Amino acid sequence: MTTKKRASATTTKIKKNANGKSRLATLDAIANGAIRAVIDKVTPEIDGGLFPIKRVVGESVVVEADVFADGHDQVVAVLRYRRKGETTWNETPMDFLGNDRWRAEFVADQVGEMEYAVAARVDHFLSWRNGFKKRVDAGQDAESLKVEVLIGADILGEIAERATTADAKKIKALQASLKKNAGKPESIAEALSETLVEFSQKYPDESITAQSKILRLVVDPKKAGFSTWVEIFPRSWSDVPGKHGTFKDCERLLPEFAELGFDVLYLPPIHPIGLTKRKGKNNSVVAAEGDVGSPWAIGSKEGGHKATHPELGSLQDFRRLVKAAKSFGIDIALDIAFQCSPDHPYVKEHPEWFKRRPDGTVQYAENPPKKYEDVLPFNFETSDWKNLWLELKSIFEFWLDQGVRIFRVDNPHTKPFAFWAWCLAELKREHPDAIFLSEAFTRPKVMHRLAKLGFTQSYTYFTWRNNKRDLQAYLTELTATEAKEFFRPNFWPNTPDILSEEFLQYAPPAAFMLRYALAATLSANIGVYEPAFSLCLNVPLMKGKEEYLDSEKYEIKRWDLSGFNIRPFIKKFNQIRKENPAFQQTNNLFFAEVEIAPKVESEFLIAYLKWSGRNYVLTVVNHHPTQAQEGWVRVPLERLGVQEGEPYRVRELLTGAEFVWNKMWNYVRLNPSEMVAAVFRIEP
Repeated sequence: MTTKKRASATTTKIKKNANGKSRLATLDAIANGAIRAVIDKVTPEIDGGLFPIKRVVGESVVVEADVFADGHDQVVAVLRYRRKGETTWNETPMDFLGNDRWRAEFVADQVGEMEYAVAARVDHFLSWRNGFKKRVDAGQDAESLKVEVLIGADILGEIAERATTADAKKIKALQASLKKNAGKPESIAEALSETLVEFSQKYPDESITAQSKILRLVVDPKKAGFSTWVEIFPRSWSDVPGKHGTFKDCERLLPEFAELGFDVLYLPPIHPIGLTKRKGKNNSVVAAEGDVGSPWAIGSKEGGHKATHPELGSLQDFRRLVKAAKSFGIDIALDIAFQCSPDHPYVKEHPEWFKRRPDGTVQYAENPPKKYEDVLPFNFETSDWKNLWLELKSIFEFWLDQGVRIFRVDNPHTKPFAFWAWCLAELKREHPDAIFLSEAFTRPKVMHRLAKLGFTQSYTYFTWRNNKRDLQAYLTELTATEAKEFFRPNFWPNTPDILSEEFLQYAPPAAFMLRYALAATLSANIGVYEPAFSLCLNVPLMKGKEEYLDSEKYEIKRWDLSGFNIRPFIKKFNQIRKENPAFQQTNNLFFAEVEIAPKVESEFLIAYLKWSGRNYVLTVVNHHPTQAQEGWVRVPLERLGVQEGEPYRVRELLTGAEFVWNKMWNYVRLNPSEMVAAVFRIEP
């Protein structure tokens, strides 16, 4: 009677409601109350796992997490990873860093999408073994440890139940030996055998294993992480004066661009150009006879986004260019601009895709006070938005079918984020090797959102970071914050739209050279608009404008490269980039101190170390285009594994000069009339 009352007083039964369900719904939601491990603060993780991180094939993904449990039991953490679509995980043990922080890494070994997660559990065998070893180390003898040995044997029995038949047989034999020898001296060595540890880790108890949410990783091709772009207008490259250039003319240029070190040839829109409201030279609102218009005013009676400009050549000619470029290691990048001239077939076939003004005319593009009367934007709020989305996606698909794998997307920030999230995901599903460059010079959060949604590379503010402090702050933001996991920068010193007012307008060639030196050594992805850059064209349309005078956007140019140009300088830096893996990634950046006097930082000398494996390169750039600068650069020897006073070899890659340094602080002088930068490869 007493026993029954005691049981009733100490036992709580889960009561059911009328539907037979537990009243303790929150308790039912717990998968297993025996799971005690906690996983927190997993990195990298973008917006709680809403967006994937990015890597290029062959890069490592370093994952960290806080992992702990109640009490003093041993916790084990593993990193899980797999290709999307696979059902089984690859696992690698995580290393304990201290303060409950753990780390492991895996290699992104194939283009496509991958998944990763952290798993952790309380490990009963290791907890027992740690306690057992402490008792042994404290001097307890075998007889006093008999019960502890038997406890370990019982745990081995549980492990055997999870093992394969062959291993279960071996584990049970070890268990039997432990039981037999419990209390004997030999039982201590048997209990501490590494073989037991190996079996315990080979067959963990998954029933008590916790797992973090599954996170995503997009693995892009190599060129997504390291590329050197050159932009040209094909119509300006005929070898016959006054004649419209063609795709065949571009083929003629391929050996030269390959020799210069470019591996992406980017072409502005190659489609027919509208006549209605066609812009004249220097963006004149009235076109004169013979004016060719802007390539971004896409569409005419000859076709739209899936047609080539008749004077450039046929679709077959374009495919031949794509194939020829690949033979030189060059990919053709195509401009995708979702807008139409008033003559585009879409305007008549799908009037519902465009906005109408009160006077009945179609709304043209504006960026007040700028007007683009020759361009009509799509109305993404149309009731026929699904068909619009499908058609725009089909434009990418059409050019993918022609062999194009790299796209520069014009003004993506003026199209809905939801469209890009859907469109890019669909395209990458079928073409995981495709690369999309976001041409969005806009607010930082908007640029970041586009990168998160799937754009492979992004234009940046590099063009407008024109002093040492701003450059260092911006590069730190790109390489040392969460942005490095999803925002892959592509540095352009100039574009057809942008001649930097602050730095390049009316500037000497040294200004162009130092900006290229910075771009080439700070970012793994770079691009230039040619030959305006190598010719150091520096005259704007007017004061206060960043547009070029006599812009190639509105006329056919006749380029003469027989005189002065800085192409040898560009070629040398492109060669250095290809020969030094340190320059083939962006996030491996450490700014070094440069002083003109003790504790007086140089305003114009910028120095930074980059490294990959044993390839260490220290770059110093003089950011003043007309005045020589000198100072003392602090070489971060601690990152090289070199002690102060220990000699190390230095080779300056632009001149080939070699030195042996043995100090942390070293003198550098750069005169822009001679050389704007020094690139020191350091060999500890």
